[in-house]
Amino acid sequence: MNSTLARDIGILVARLGIGIIFLVHGLQKLNVWGYEGTKAGFEGMGAPVPAVTAFVATWVEVLGGLALILGVFVPVFGVLLFLVMAGAFFVAHVDNGVYAADGGFELVTALGLGALLLAVVGAGAFSIDRFLAPKIPLLRAA
Repeated sequence: MNSTLARDIGILVARLGIGIIFLVHGLQKLNVWGYEGTKAGFEGMGAPVPAVTAFVATWVEVLGGLALILGVFVPVFGVLLFLVMAGAFFVAHVDNGVYAADGGFELVTALGLGALLLAVVGAGAFSIDRFLAPKIPLLRAA
């Protein structure tokens, strides 16, 4: 796509959609299940060090979702969200097949790869990163 405006609108829409899903998913861990419930769920799935991984996954999803929505530190949070989804893929979903309805990996794969793509292409023009990137090289698009 050669249009910069169309590209930036596409990145914005992707950031908002993916960011909202991550934020809501993290808030579910925080407000619906609570830390103890989330930790118990991670224990039941066989997650390594469930007390730590439950805490990290919750806050990466909440803060990462907000970061994508606002377009701030998108390369950093895109990679962190990708890593959390890679962990979810291997710990909880890979043995259940493809379909999310069966506990499969389609949603974590799409979210993880979407977050990774945003990390690589950057936050676009409609973002806070646009203003931070001249001062912070890590935030410049590849």
